[in-house]
Amino acid sequence: MSEHPALPALPVTFRPGRTRAVLLTAGAAILVVLTVISLLIPSLSPGERLSFIFTGVLLFGVLMLLSRPKVVADDSGVTVVNIATSRRLAWAEIVRVNLRPGDPWVFLDLSDGTSLPALGIQPGIAKQRAIDDARALRALADARSPQG
Repeated sequence: MSEHPALPALPVTFRPGRTRAVLLTAGAAILVVLTVISLLIPSLSPGERLSFIFTGVLLFGVLMLLSRPKVVADDSGVTVVNIATSRRLAWAEIVRVNLRPGDPWVFLDLSDGTSLPALGIQPGIAKQRAIDDARALRALADARSPQG
């Protein structure tokens, strides 16, 4: 038996599915509740109603932004999409894939000596899934590295 997991078929997208579902569901619920409240309170002016709805839309937007992270691996490299940034890496740039106990997400050690957080693999709600995803990404990086 190999010490590395079987390599996933490319392209593959890693993302915290349960966390994303919770964030988007909560955002939609908040938007609906604030909209219904604004419509049910008869003493509100049109501007106050709009401010309730605007607040719901704003909160939903923030939660959508927090649900954005993912890591997409394909034949030519990896795209790391975090909350507000996106970065494309060639396989040769990735030296190591790290997910140590207590880490909030995977860190990619890069050939330029820096480290890039990859929020698309995070052990928050689904710890075993994050560990499996980190192992799969590590195996892909090892298989495609110039040293491997």
